[in-house]
Amino acid sequence: MRSRHQVPAPGPEVKTTGGLVRGITRRDVHAWRGIPYAAPPVGERRFRAPQPVVPWEGVRDGSRYGPVPIQERVGEFIGAGRTTPMDEDSLTLNVSAPTTPSTEPRPVMVWFYGGAFVVGASSAPTYRGDDFVRRGEAVFVSVNYRLGALGYLDFSSYGTPERPVESNLGLRDQIAALEWVRDNIAAFGGDPDRVTIFGESAGAISVTTLLTVPSARGLFHRAIAQSSAPGMVFGQERARAWAARYVTALGADDDPLAGLTTATPHQLLGAARVLRDTLGDQPGTIPTAPVVDGDLLPEAPLAAFEAGRAADVPLIIGTNDTEGRLFELPRLRMDVLVSEERAAQMFALTQPELREQVLAVYGGTAFRRDLGGDYMFWYPSVRVMQAHRGPVWAYRYDLTTPVLTLMGVRATHGMELFGVFGLADKAPWLTLLGGRRDLRAMQQRVQDDWIHFAHHGTPASHWPTYDADTRLTKILDRADRTESDPRRERRLAWQGFRGYD
Repeated sequence: MRSRHQVPAPGPEVKTTGGLVRGITRRDVHAWRGIPYAAPPVGERRFRAPQPVVPWEGVRDGSRYGPVPIQERVGEFIGAGRTTPMDEDSLTLNVSAPTTPSTEPRPVMVWFYGGAFVVGASSAPTYRGDDFVRRGEAVFVSVNYRLGALGYLDFSSYGTPERPVESNLGLRDQIAALEWVRDNIAAFGGDPDRVTIFGESAGAISVTTLLTVPSARGLFHRAIAQSSAPGMVFGQERARAWAARYVTALGADDDPLAGLTTATPHQLLGAARVLRDTLGDQPGTIPTAPVVDGDLLPEAPLAAFEAGRAADVPLIIGTNDTEGRLFELPRLRMDVLVSEERAAQMFALTQPELREQVLAVYGGTAFRRDLGGDYMFWYPSVRVMQAHRGPVWAYRYDLTTPVLTLMGVRATHGMELFGVFGLADKAPWLTLLGGRRDLRAMQQRVQDDWIHFAHHGTPASHWPTYDADTRLTKILDRADRTESDPRRERRLAWQGFRGYD
């Protein structure tokens, strides 16, 4: 009996800076998986900036994804699944390209996954990207980067001249991957002068942050931020206080550097759980996030946008209708201000004078379902929309299905991924009660826009640019429409809110 699944054929060999890689070919797509873009960040390289890739002898097998970064196993939709190998040696990326020849180099789309900087992997089935390759005549790249304590807690104050420790390691990984793309992507048929970075959630925070990192300038030329939380970048004083709590949870107060560099991954994850459980005094923060370190990241991204110091590349940016509702679900609970008491505490620590005017506009809503998502994702994204010096196309994703409506989450955080990655026929639970036709039509429109943007720097559809006067925003729904200044009352209530440092 013939298998239902096509067995991949050996693909072409490509020479990279590390050596030769042999890919696989399946359904008109060449794929090269698990390509190292930096040296393994293990041993003396733990908590160090990524180092140049270690060359290999012979031809490397590119048929399998590399190990996923160290993380909790919390489900394959946003994480690494339960069976994928996991290892600190995870700084790899994957490249997919059309099998058809081309006389011109193709645009490159580089994907950064989400997961609150604590879970995620480029090997998750959600992020295959084959639709962009087949439909868009593009080269698709997905990147692993370090997560959690290994990637985003700031332990730099514990370093010594003999054993330095750098900050923002996950962000540095992403920059190293973009440098690899610059130096290698032409061998895969890609155009190093037409690179679009895009991501969702933590991946979108990465996008909006990279727009403000001086050393990332010139490594990409367009950007798409899907549900970014641009304000989830914190000052070094706060970040180092979180690092100190982590060291205590690890039991390494006597010799923090030794404890950090010799702990097992299991011990590192255990300390991260303790840190997470002790952050109740700082609602609406995540300790695993980029830090304004005065080195790689000289200032807060929102401040850089508003001062005109962000890279002025074309930008698509938007959020979903009900961002915060995802985090009410069991096993996905996060502190997105899911109670009035937590919100009051957050305002007391940030700008108490704005508390009453903000809370007043949510009086007629299910409180915990709306304010948290607006605080973390929507309003900071609006600040980017109105401040960015390059062309901006703004959206709000509203499409829901009967199942999502019945669950009470509607178009919540992450739901646009089904359209972007063409998953209408791969997630039957989502359309169990109907809505598949609408989702199929949505994925066609969204992919058309994303692909055209990668090729030309503009969306394919009629989509006016955003500016601070008209605030024209595309509402992605069963029938797309354009609105001027959607949720104006909420925006005015939040106006002037700066958040944590």
